[in-house]
Amino acid sequence: MHQQADVIVIGAGIVGAACAVSLQQAGMRTLLIDAAQPGCGVTAAGMGHLVALDESEQELDLCLYSLNLWRDWVVQHPDIGQVTQSGTLWVAENEAQLQQAQQRAERLNARNWHAEMISTQQLHQLEPALRQGLAGAVRVSGDSIVYAPVIAHHMAQELKQLGGQLLCGYQVISLNQASGSSVNLELDNGQRLSAQHVVVAAGLGTSSLLPDIPVLPRKGHLAITDRYPGRLQHQIVSMDYGQHNMTADGLSVAANIQPRATGQWLIGSSRQDGQTDTQVSTIALGTVLQSAIRLLPCLATMHVIRAWAGMRPASPDGQPILGAHPYHSGVWLAAGHEGLGVTTALATAELLKDQMLGLPTAIDATPYAPSRLLP
Repeated sequence: MHQQADVIVIGAGIVGAACAVSLQQAGMRTLLIDAAQPGCGVTAAGMGHLVALDESEQELDLCLYSLNLWRDWVVQHPDIGQVTQSGTLWVAENEAQLQQAQQRAERLNARNWHAEMISTQQLHQLEPALRQGLAGAVRVSGDSIVYAPVIAHHMAQELKQLGGQLLCGYQVISLNQASGSSVNLELDNGQRLSAQHVVVAAGLGTSSLLPDIPVLPRKGHLAITDRYPGRLQHQIVSMDYGQHNMTADGLSVAANIQPRATGQWLIGSSRQDGQTDTQVSTIALGTVLQSAIRLLPCLATMHVIRAWAGMRPASPDGQPILGAHPYHSGVWLAAGHEGLGVTTALATAELLKDQMLGLPTAIDATPYAPSRLLP
């Protein structure tokens, strides 16, 4: 029998787990619920990078706020999550992309996130496996790689150590605002729970609980190689990443290759809308691998041991959905992060906690408010 909670967080991915810990630390009795186990859903299917993306000022604001929080978290949890500060090499294949790389470096340096231009000669000294003929790159040294499922699991256990509660194996099938100041939940075993606040961090399950909140599935394919330690030092990302150059079937691919702590190479990245399942598409996977091989030709001779597909929970405008539901008192959203859930988890947790407690937020939370997507 679970004790009464001030806050119930639905979804124990890395975003929900981070929110639960932050709220418990702030003195709110918190219950974290997940239909499976912490970190087993979208968190487990993704790449697990801590990266400064700057497709918009709002995106960069959230990334940099969270990355600075991650720096402190890693110091406090030195042995959790296979954290590797590899840095990112944003690789330019031509002069137009090199100019974009220069602009990215200027934007990041203006925000005190160190980025430096790398010449063609320097690039091959840093990463000999990259193909000849690249125009250059920008190196973002503060970016990192993490194994996010382990971190989400650790956060859930930390919640319990702080006096919070964890309930796994039960799915929330409905929520509604009760009379008074509480929100009611019903679980798939018939159990009913209530709390003053409910945070919906359920990824793609958000829209089933709150049909007015548009969280859209965006499919991605990944592959991982056998162990090849020491052959790659940086995360390698094409400057095409995020440009959404789609094929006729809605597939967008840009190379993203990570050297994992195990010595394996994790290969992505693709985006595809309008998909309804996580079956691996040989066409999409082949396109992802070809994109990676174009930058790192040695991949063609490496042994790929596993490939899979997952669904990113995306919002219609590309910004996460964070804050109070405008029509349901006591209901809060932490959803729609797409590929930046790991990067922005800690900032999401702090923004949500501060808003719930009526405190000033460290950055402007307006661009992420759920109300922007509702009439």
